[in-house]
Amino acid sequence: MGTALYFLGVIISLVGGIWILINAFKTSILWGLGSLFIPFVSLIFAIMHWQQNKKPFLICVVGFVVLVLSVFMGAGAGLVPSQMPAS
Repeated sequence: MGTALYFLGVIISLVGGIWILINAFKTSILWGLGSLFIPFVSLIFAIMHWQQNKKPFLICVVGFVVLVLSVFMGAGAGLVPSQMPAS
């Protein structure tokens, strides 16, 4: 279950990220290339052009939340308290 949610979260985040990247290229080739190759430029672009990128940004956030939840679900899967390592 955790693995399926993990991949679902990755796919959802990728869809939002690609959507933001497409919007960046529509705005300017420099925004697009910057978003593609320089870390955090796509985040800056999404914030500066919020009206155009509100929906894809929120899709990215939802995907990231699903991804993080799946990691927590899979982290302790199959362990019962008697089998957990002593600290």
